[in-house]
Amino acid sequence: MPPPSPTPAAGAARTPRAALAELLAGNRRFVSGQPVHGHDVTAAAAVASGDQQPYAVVLGCIDSRVPLEAIFDQTFGSICVIRTGAHVLDQAVCGSIEYVVGQLGVPLVMVLGHERCGAVGSAVEALRSGERPGGSLAYVVDQIAPAVAAVGAGDPGAQPLAVRRHVVRTVAALRADALLADPVAAGDVEVVGALYELATGEVALLTE
Repeated sequence: MPPPSPTPAAGAARTPRAALAELLAGNRRFVSGQPVHGHDVTAAAAVASGDQQPYAVVLGCIDSRVPLEAIFDQTFGSICVIRTGAHVLDQAVCGSIEYVVGQLGVPLVMVLGHERCGAVGSAVEALRSGERPGGSLAYVVDQIAPAVAAVGAGDPGAQPLAVRRHVVRTVAALRADALLADPVAAGDVEVVGALYELATGEVALLTE
C-alpha cells in the first residue's frame, strides 16, 4: 500500500471544498493509523518566521479525548482551533472566528461535536431535574438547553440527539453571524457541522 499523501502546505486549501476535503483526508489518515504529522518541533520552527496561512478553523469541545490537530492529522500552521464545552459560542469565540475568516482568509469553519459529551449531559440533567447549575457553568448549560428541549429531555436517547441538534444550531448561528453571513452567502466561506466517534476516531459530516 502506498504511503498516504502528506498534508499540503498551510494556505494551499483556499476554497471551502478544498479545505473540507483536506480535513477529511487527514481524519482518514488518523483512523487508518497512517498519520504523517507527529508535531515535531522542527515543524513549528518551519512556520515560525512567516505569516500564518491556515485553511480552516475548527470549533470543538474541550473533551480531552478529542485533540483536534491529531484527529485531523494537521501540522503547525494548518488549522486554527477553538475549544469550549460542547463548542458553546460566546462573543470571544465568534470574534475569533470572524478574525480568522476576515483577516486570514480562512474559507472553512467546522463545528465538531462528539458522542458522550459531558457538557451536553449536564444540560440534559439540568432540564430533567429542573436544577440549574451555579457559576459560569450555568451559561454553558443555558446555551445547550434549547437543543435538549428540542429533542425532549425526558427521552432516554436525549443526549445523542441533543449533541447532534446542538451542532446544527451552532452551525446555523455562525452562518447568521453579522460578519460571516455575507461571505457564506457568496460561497466564499462554508460553515459545516460534523460528529466525532470516540471509539473509531472517525469524523462524519452532518447533513441537515
